[in-house]
Amino acid sequence: MKVFLSADMEGTCGIVSWPETERSTPFDYAPMQKQMTREVAAACRGAFSAGADEVVVKDAHDTARNLDPAGLPRGIKIIRSWSGDLLSMMSGLDQDKYDAVFFTGYHAWASCPGNPLSHTMNLRNDHVTLNGVLCSEFLINAYTAGWCGVPVALVTGDKALCEFAKTLIPAITTVPVNEGRGGCTLSIHPDEAVERIEAAAKEAAAKADQCQVPMPDHFHMEIDFVKHSMAYSKSFYPGASLKDGKYVCYDTDDWYEMLRFCHFVLSDG
Repeated sequence: MKVFLSADMEGTCGIVSWPETERSTPFDYAPMQKQMTREVAAACRGAFSAGADEVVVKDAHDTARNLDPAGLPRGIKIIRSWSGDLLSMMSGLDQDKYDAVFFTGYHAWASCPGNPLSHTMNLRNDHVTLNGVLCSEFLINAYTAGWCGVPVALVTGDKALCEFAKTLIPAITTVPVNEGRGGCTLSIHPDEAVERIEAAAKEAAAKADQCQVPMPDHFHMEIDFVKHSMAYSKSFYPGASLKDGKYVCYDTDDWYEMLRFCHFVLSDG
């Protein structure tokens, strides 16, 4: 069994402020970097306990140089920094055959009160919708897993995202570690988070075949940009359209083409 793990940071246990997510503010960042690494390590251990032969970890936050590789168990491989390919936070998933995808440290979508750091890819949009659903990075990356034919078996992060994940994939195993309340979070103890994640990962790996991602036949994305001037500029992407001065819209039946749109319009600076 081979597992692909995509690790974000804003859903790490206890996290609550942007400086805690940024390498440029080491006093705030270091404790959360350590906890992020501990949570990923726990998910890896759980997968190995369930019989996984290998776990490939994609550091998928900001610089993609957050995890301490020495803090992860032997038997993993890790993808650090960004290749620049269209799969972004899932980079590498299409390069080999995997049996399950895990997400750790994931967070709620832009405009969601479930996490004070909620956003979708960046802070340049007020919200993103995909087929009429408020769109998180989890939703984008889950569809990428589905496009690759790999089940999404585990997600850890804030309560709001974990609850949404269950609506998309009912059999998915979730570990909510934080709950947003306005500008603060209510979190469980970091050690308890690590223990729960390891146990959940073991459970998730064992029932991964029940966690296939339901793929729509058609995809319609709308990005509500904060600045109308950026929306105008991005609306020139081939096939895109501008709505109400701030929304850039795109339709396709091909998920890979939606990833291309996201790469140049949603994710690109």
